[in-house]
Amino acid sequence: MVGMTMKRSATRAVRVGSVTIGAGHPVAVQSMCATRTQDVEATVEQAEAIRNAGGDVVRVAVDAPKDVEALAEIRRQTSANLVVDLQENYRLASQVAPHVDKIRYNPGHLYHHEKEKPVREKVRFLADVAREHDCAVRVGVNCGSVDPETKARHPEDDVAAMVESALEHCRMLDDLGFERYVVSLKDSHPRKVIEANTRFAAARPDVPLHLGVTEAGIPPEGIIKTRVAFEQLISRGIGDTLRVSLTLPNPRKHEEIAVGRQILEDIAAGRFRSVPVFNDDKLNIISCPSCSRVENERFVELAEAVKSMTAYAEAHALTIAVMGCRVNGPGETDDADLGLWCGPTHVNLKRRTETVGAYTYDEILPRLRTELDALIEAKTAAV
Repeated sequence: MVGMTMKRSATRAVRVGSVTIGAGHPVAVQSMCATRTQDVEATVEQAEAIRNAGGDVVRVAVDAPKDVEALAEIRRQTSANLVVDLQENYRLASQVAPHVDKIRYNPGHLYHHEKEKPVREKVRFLADVAREHDCAVRVGVNCGSVDPETKARHPEDDVAAMVESALEHCRMLDDLGFERYVVSLKDSHPRKVIEANTRFAAARPDVPLHLGVTEAGIPPEGIIKTRVAFEQLISRGIGDTLRVSLTLPNPRKHEEIAVGRQILEDIAAGRFRSVPVFNDDKLNIISCPSCSRVENERFVELAEAVKSMTAYAEAHALTIAVMGCRVNGPGETDDADLGLWCGPTHVNLKRRTETVGAYTYDEILPRLRTELDALIEAKTAAV
């Protein structure tokens, strides 16, 4: 496989079901089901499509007890290596672990649940569950959800906050004698992804890294952003598994695997198609990958419409974020000049951390244009 021909960092081996990550094994390629987990038939179909496309690991979201019931049936119907994404309720780990091969938790979200309980105690619970059920763990650090205490220690350097959070959780797991874990440090900007993973790899060269540009967006821009980060990291030997996070309709989610494999093949062959630094001098639209937490499937259409409508502003160095759910939407639009996080019936519009209002899917585009024009006018006047 292509992963064997590339320079690789000497990370330790972490087994996830039938695949081993790290220790010189081929770079594993992952994707995530965008179906409702409780729709067993659709989720199994998508998991199998991802596996048949060459996906080594398939991620499924679990937010509620009914999702757990569905997950048990999904496990019976697919041979894919499954990882569960625990965002909203880490306590569900004990119920889902018998049905999956890896548990992913977000340190920032873990901080906010049961705040009276020490984080170390929550990590111990997850490590014990994983050990009991033969599961690996991913410590998934995201730019928009670093806990406030860590973030406050690095007011001018959010990359440093991400790295500190990851290193802290590595130490906690190490202290518990649990070494079967991987780490991810994700941002929507390739430069920050490169910097965060490079810093972490220097501090912990033994820990396997899961690479990804979160909310990369719509192809081809989303592929370009991802390629920038992957080419710069994997060519340095950094990265043991990856996911290409694209805003795609459900029937096309398996295409993330093909894109990831193509990037790996190109790196192995020395075919580099990107520049080292992503262009900061023009309009940047970020959008999260479609997943099971999307509360209105019009989100994908909206992301496409935003891209089309804002083409006139391409020469302006502004960022617009389109987020598909309430979990990551509020926090991960904070750094955007204009942010849209999408609910079941309304889209919440923000100017960075300031809320402008909630608008229907039919109302949002004209309102967004008004805000965008005002930003451009203010920026031009300042210059």
